[in-house]
Amino acid sequence: MPTVPPPEELLTQEELIQKFLQNPNVAEGYRKRLTKIQAQDVPIDIKPVNPPDIFSSESQEPKQLFWVRARGYIGETDMKVHCCVAAYISDYAFLGTALLPHRQYRVKFMVSLDHSMWFHAPFRADHWMLYECESPWAGGCRGLVQGRLWRRDGVLAVTCAQEGVIRVEQTPTQSKL
Repeated sequence: MPTVPPPEELLTQEELIQKFLQNPNVAEGYRKRLTKIQAQDVPIDIKPVNPPDIFSSESQEPKQLFWVRARGYIGETDMKVHCCVAAYISDYAFLGTALLPHRQYRVKFMVSLDHSMWFHAPFRADHWMLYECESPWAGGCRGLVQGRLWRRDGVLAVTCAQEGVIRVEQTPTQSKL
């Protein structure tokens, strides 16, 4: 399990978006996208460990880390319920990891082609888990992403893999004249 700050020391995704929206340097198009994301009612708590720098067009390493959990109490129900919630969680921001090195592009269309999961150990989806996402390859309008959900005690609970189609358009560059 990667060594990262605990979730109690990190901002939620909603808090990060609010912080970005307060910055007057955020471009209007990006402000609209952030406002749209903020308006979504997502049933999971998300705390990014290494949030991307939205003001940079520099490529970034294709790796993201999030603390994640279901909102609300799921309880000691059948483990299948926790597996279903983990499947929902695992699809969040997963394919976008492949785009981090390619910040010069704007996504037009993105869809999963396949998504596989392997369950290794019991876990509670309503308890904080570290979601480690990385993309070993992207090209030809496709991206491959691999992920791991770690329990707080360092036990690997779930491994995921996803391939998806990603259609992009290159963002216009500013003239240097």
